[in-house]
Amino acid sequence: MKKLEVIPAMDLMGGQCVRLQQGDFERRRNYSADPLQMARQFEAAGFRRLHLVDLDGARAGRPCHLPVLRQICAETSLIVDFSGGIQSSDDLHVVFEAGAAMAAIGSLVVKDTARFLQWLEYHGPDRLLAGLDVRGGYLAIRGWTEQTQIHVTDMLETLVSHGLKQVFCTDIDRDGLLQGPATDLYKAILGNFPGIELIASGGVRQPGDLLELQQAGCSGAIVGKALYEERPDQFGKWLHFDHF
Repeated sequence: MKKLEVIPAMDLMGGQCVRLQQGDFERRRNYSADPLQMARQFEAAGFRRLHLVDLDGARAGRPCHLPVLRQICAETSLIVDFSGGIQSSDDLHVVFEAGAAMAAIGSLVVKDTARFLQWLEYHGPDRLLAGLDVRGGYLAIRGWTEQTQIHVTDMLETLVSHGLKQVFCTDIDRDGLLQGPATDLYKAILGNFPGIELIASGGVRQPGDLLELQQAGCSGAIVGKALYEERPDQFGKWLHFDHF
């Protein structure tokens, strides 16, 4: 069985940590006005990675929270993957320059697959993740506001054939609702692409859900709202989910 890494999510709007329900910008809850402090709490609890999402950048079409990224990378040891607003090679360069270990690319993977594949070839599969947001099996883009007719399996066929290794997949209908992860979706994906590192995202509500995802073959799980609803002194229990 693969070891599963728990990855806290940090979604940024206006310099603050927030969570959205099902990607709806009107259904927003603020959790912290100090992203660095929150990152330090994650680090102190024992987490190694951070999934940093620039929601303002996703809407603006350019990264908007580079100062936050720089600060977290400079003042913690967290391995950060950054997403939101990366549209050009210059955007990708400044994100890496700011300290991100990896860039997670979402809408552009679908809108301009050829460009993403060029980046993948140039930077290598260890530095790029494809962020695939799924509703009913089909991909959604532009902050989940635009539904496509591209099935997640068809997109993965192309990406994996060009060397992609890391994918995080969000089930939009479960995100931010604490209704449990889309385990059947992840099992189906891994049944077709057993060699990828699949990171589950959306719906995780308790540490026991993580064991289910590990048994399904996921290599990681992004946890957002469920972590933010905890007291910081309880974060550590999410690293020992196999005890639940």
